[in-house]
Order: sequence, then structure tokens, then C-alpha cells
Amino acid sequence: MDLRKKVVVALLALLGVLIVSVGGYIWLAPGHVSFLDALYMAVITLAGVGYEEVISTRGSTILRIFNMFIVVFGVMITVYVFSSVTAFLVEGQITDIFWRRKMLKKISQLTDHFILCGLGDTGRHAVEELQKTGTPYVVVEHNEDNINKFRESNQRTADEMLYIVGDATDVTLLEQLGIDKAKGLITTLASDKENLVITVLARQKNPKIRIIAHCIDPKFAERILKAGANSTVSPNQIGGMRIASEALRPHVVGFLDLMLKEKSRTLRIEEISVHENSLWANKRLADLALKTRFNVLPLATKETHTHHHQHTAEPLPHDSRVGFVVNPPDDILIRAGTVVIVLGDVTEIHRARTEASRAAAMAGA
Repeated sequence: MDLRKKVVVALLALLGVLIVSVGGYIWLAPGHVSFLDALYMAVITLAGVGYEEVISTRGSTILRIFNMFIVVFGVMITVYVFSSVTAFLVEGQITDIFWRRKMLKKISQLTDHFILCGLGDTGRHAVEELQKTGTPYVVVEHNEDNINKFRESNQRTADEMLYIVGDATDVTLLEQLGIDKAKGLITTLASDKENLVITVLARQKNPKIRIIAHCIDPKFAERILKAGANSTVSPNQIGGMRIASEALRPHVVGFLDLMLKEKSRTLRIEEISVHENSLWANKRLADLALKTRFNVLPLATKETHTHHHQHTAEPLPHDSRVGFVVNPPDDILIRAGTVVIVLGDVTEIHRARTEASRAAAMAGA
């Protein structure tokens, strides 16, 4: 039984004995006995403090027998209450309650964060990546054993991780996790059906959220995509591609592994979006000097808008309309709506992204 339930049961039992004691003293004691005298007699009897009896048991065999039963059962229940309360305090239940309230407060303050559903074999790797890249996130996991296993192998990450133990298919819980303010949702549950349900609920609550779903059965991939997921990931497919890559291009795979596993810094391939009034908008790639100022390498660009920009009559190059411009030339124009793919340390990438998010008018003020 949960310690909190034990404490509640013990207190209710103590209250029951107290009520029976007061009633018994009023009913069995000779003469008129006030409620206060009966209550006082019950308290000192149950506590075993040994004060003088305010209700004399002399001359009443029934009252003395009743009093003996109250002493025996009262002491037993009192000891049970004290042991339950002590265990409650020693095992950190009260501390845990305050800690959870503090965590819920932190979760309620999150914006543009990711919600990760499931901390199993796949989810734990997703958490490590979110943590390494400094991405705000919160985890929901229905099995607390998975959280404890993760804590055993990733103590530092677990200490910093925001999480809730609960069912991710619960709409109320998703709202508690800030689904309406979230930037993305990653669902890695073992059941494709549960991932499908979560996808539907998340898309209903936030039409703009980006949803990535774990999918084992290929026939569910199309259903999950139709339900609102932006993308599905199959571990079997990823595993097969990795095995083939190890055979075909071992040095490339070795480089990517080194990039992901290096301890001194966190190297990643990231994307930087350029908005309408960005400080980067309508500038040539060479003018941004990403390599010199941020030590990040531009790998590709992609246009997300197909119309001509209002400040230039230059048409968009055909290939940037349909896909990526790989290894972009220095004179390529970075427009509003351009996404720049870069390679570098996440700290420097965050610094570059911060500059790109600044408005040109604000920067000139």
C-alpha cells in the first residue's frame, strides 16, 4: 500500500477509536460527564501519559474493562500512526510532493518546447539529444520504472529532466504539458496504436505543432501521417540503413559517430530560419560571414516561400523552389523564408540563430 494511503488509514483508525472512546465514557461513566471531560479522558488514555483520571473507573467493572480495551487498541493504533508518519517523512514523500509541485510549475512556464511521450529504449536516446542540444523539453512516461532505469544510467540528465508520470493519451495531461504552446511532439511508445491516438489528440489541440511518431508496423505509417504527423520514423528502417552505410561508407559513418559522441563539445547539423524582418534577410551568404563570426559551416539552403521578395526583382532560382541548394555559393541571396542548414557547435549555432531572429529595425536602433 502507498505510504500516503497508510497514513490516511492510520489517522482514520485513530479518529475512530477516539470517537468510540468519547462516546463510551459519556455513556458508561456514572453521573453526568461533559463532552470536554470525555474527550480529555480519551486523549490522555490513548497517549498513555499517565495523568490522573478525570472520569473515575472505580466501582464500575464495565467502564474499567472498556478502558482497558481503549488502552490496548489505542496504543496499537497510536504506534501504527507514528510509524506510518515517520516512514512517510523518512522516505521523502512530503519532499516528493513539493518537488512535483515545483516541477509542474516549471512545466507550465515552458514555451516553444518539445513534448516527448515515452522513455523506453527509443525515447531515452531522444532525451539525450534534446538535452545535449539545449532544447527545452518535457517527458511523459506512464511507467515510473522506465524513469528509474534512465536515472541509473543518466543521472545528470535525469536530474535536469522535466517529466510527468502519466498516460500520454490523456487530453488533460497533454494540456498540462503545454501542448498548445509546444513547438513539437515526439511520441516513441511501443504501440503504434497509442502513437496514432497521441498524434490525433496533439494535432487537434495544436494545428501548428510538429509531430514525429515512432512506427514499427509499416502499414501504420500512412495512417499516422494522415492523422496529422509530420513524419514517422521506423527503427528497423534506420537500423538497416545504418548497417548498409557501415559497409558502403565506413569513414563517413565514423565521422558522424565522432560528431555525435564527442565529449568536449556538441557538434550538430542544425537549421536556422530567417523570418520576414530578420537581420539576415536580403543579404548575401558571404555578407553573413558565418564561418568567421560563428565558426559554423553552411551546408545548404532551402526556400520555403515561392513568391518574389518585395525588395528585389530577382526571381528565385528554380532548384531552391523545389528543394535544397547544397553547398550554396557565397553570392546566394538569403531571403525571408530561407532555411540555412549549418554544421557547428550547438553553442555557436544558438548564437547565430539568435542573431537571425533579431529584427533589422531593432538591430539598427
